[in-house]
Amino acid sequence: MSVTDLISDQLTVVRNAIMSRKKTVTIKRSSMLEGIMDIIKKEGFIENYQVIEDTRQGKIKVYLKWTEDGTSVIENLKRISTPGLRKHVQAKDVKEVMGGVGISIISTSKGLLTDREAREQGVGGEVICQVW
Repeated sequence: MSVTDLISDQLTVVRNAIMSRKKTVTIKRSSMLEGIMDIIKKEGFIENYQVIEDTRQGKIKVYLKWTEDGTSVIENLKRISTPGLRKHVQAKDVKEVMGGVGISIISTSKGLLTDREAREQGVGGEVICQVW
């Protein structure tokens, strides 16, 4: 089976792992997914991630973060821009997610940035996904 949207598929794998209350999940590796995992780690949505090399494209092991009462720190991951329908925003139109509780990950000319960083730097781009 061919994969047409690797990012969407792997975000679904993480969502399913959260619903199954798993501590870790392994997803396929790409430079975009590494960048997304790096941002959500910096923003405190996951504990950590680890790149696992193999003979093919590699994998990323994601260590999910849970609160004291056993709920996931990530409430939802949502793919915004898809291969069939790209969503771009100008710098002036970059909005907060869930009143600032969540983040948008935006692919800009300066690399992958959160919505807050994009507003600070005055750049727009393609909205890859939202995490809250």
